[in-house]
Amino acid sequence: MSGGKQMKIILTGVSCVGKSTIGKMFADKVGYSFFDFDYEVENYFKRPISFLKRDFLTEHSYRNKTRVVLSKILEENEDNFIIAMPPSGLMDYYWRIIKQDDSLVTVVLKDRAKNILQRIRFYDDNSNPIEVELSKESESYYLKEISLDIEYFGRTYNRANYQYRIDGKSASEVVDDLVALLFP
Repeated sequence: MSGGKQMKIILTGVSCVGKSTIGKMFADKVGYSFFDFDYEVENYFKRPISFLKRDFLTEHSYRNKTRVVLSKILEENEDNFIIAMPPSGLMDYYWRIIKQDDSLVTVVLKDRAKNILQRIRFYDDNSNPIEVELSKESESYYLKEISLDIEYFGRTYNRANYQYRIDGKSASEVVDDLVALLFP
């Protein structure tokens, strides 16, 4: 599908925007390797992220510790991969690594808070998915939190090569659009 084009792609965006789902489908469609950064962090440190984060006072110090995983992925894979990064994927320690590699293409996936709320997923401390029924009150709370994340991380998302608005599209529609954008 990629027609021989070599590319290293980093997807980022707020939680539950669809980075992992879209990233995996995108990688399958173009024949690339796929890495979910959170999974790679857990695998590298042999601990669930929720437990790992308890070792750090701030997210900043957590990113300092986990940057080794991003470096490892980039060093061990020359081309043809997609990495789904966390919302902070273009911040401080991660960004210092990313900006050193001119061949990396960064794409921010964006959507409206109300669309993201429909895709929200919850996990226990061991990173296992759990079912949670949201009340109107908790929906309102999470809608506000998602909106705050969009605003907060949006400042660093201006660093990306591309910003793609999902606008409620299905994952397969987004993948088709990304293929057309990056593999014209």
